[in-house]
Amino acid sequence: GKMNSTISLLLVFLNQFFMPRHNAQLRLLKAQIAILRARIPTQRIILSPAEKAELLRIGEECGHDIDGLMEVAKPATYKRWLAQMRGGRPFKAVGRPRLTQELRDVVIRIGSENLLWGYKRIAGELKKLGLYAGANSVKRILNDAGIHPSPERRKKKPALPWTTFIRAHMETMVACDFFSKTVFTLRGPRTAYVLMFIHLGSRRVFCCAPTYAPDSAWVTQQARNTLMWCAEQGVTPDFLIRDADTKFSASFDAVWASEGARVMQIPHRAPDANAFAESFIATIKRECLDFFVCFSRAQLDYILRTWVRHYNTERPHRGRDIGNNVLQVDFRPARDGPIQRRRQLGGIVTSYTRDAA
Repeated sequence: GKMNSTISLLLVFLNQFFMPRHNAQLRLLKAQIAILRARIPTQRIILSPAEKAELLRIGEECGHDIDGLMEVAKPATYKRWLAQMRGGRPFKAVGRPRLTQELRDVVIRIGSENLLWGYKRIAGELKKLGLYAGANSVKRILNDAGIHPSPERRKKKPALPWTTFIRAHMETMVACDFFSKTVFTLRGPRTAYVLMFIHLGSRRVFCCAPTYAPDSAWVTQQARNTLMWCAEQGVTPDFLIRDADTKFSASFDAVWASEGARVMQIPHRAPDANAFAESFIATIKRECLDFFVCFSRAQLDYILRTWVRHYNTERPHRGRDIGNNVLQVDFRPARDGPIQRRRQLGGIVTSYTRDAA
């Protein structure tokens, strides 16, 4: 009897000493779980098969008496898992399969290399590669990566900034625009029209000979001439940017389309969308044409050809991606030769060279 009473006293002591401490630890854990639950935007927590199995394994140690203990699922849900486990039915992952990093990388690569492709087209390409994702998944991946479809799909707000689209295609993009100059002929003043083309990647320019009659046949011939110039420069144009000028005829567009180039017409009253061509025209007027009064089309043509040659081969360019370099020459001169000044067009065009001593 004495032994039994000693054991009873010991149990009472242990109970008095450890139970409050144990209860406080449980309350502390539950309070932390409540705090974390408050941070989670959804009420339902999706558990993996391994997580369900682990909860059931620990629950077995307390005889599956989990009332008041389950914080990540309802007790009824726990009992359903238990019945499923005892019935020998394996747990399956809930929800859509997770997008693998490989899939994300491939979607981002295809999306960034083909900014004109839609989400469905990209999803179709993935199938050919043995990868599967719906159009919405592709959209989510590309949105997260900051890649959007081209601004051609005219919505209220273009998803892709125009500058981003242009930067992605500079090497295969040509822009064009008209400018004019008054020529004082014996029959009175006439307006000569000039059509210029600029390759965005290199900033090299091709200027057509001026004309008084920029009709459909003339602009169509200039398209052919420009494509020959592109071939000489080693440029394969995929896109041509032009404005809505009525001088651009359907046959002009057709020549570019026949070479596989997509003609992109900028909106009305949006000259910024053709900034490279606009910038060149402002430069040639400010640095050259404004200094001349022209009396014949041949004189204007000579001035233009001389200045454009200077622009393409001698004049430093301050564009952010050009870095104040000339466009077409290998500029590694001798460092100790005399500096020579070359002047053309009465000093309007001036450039400097250093010849080897």
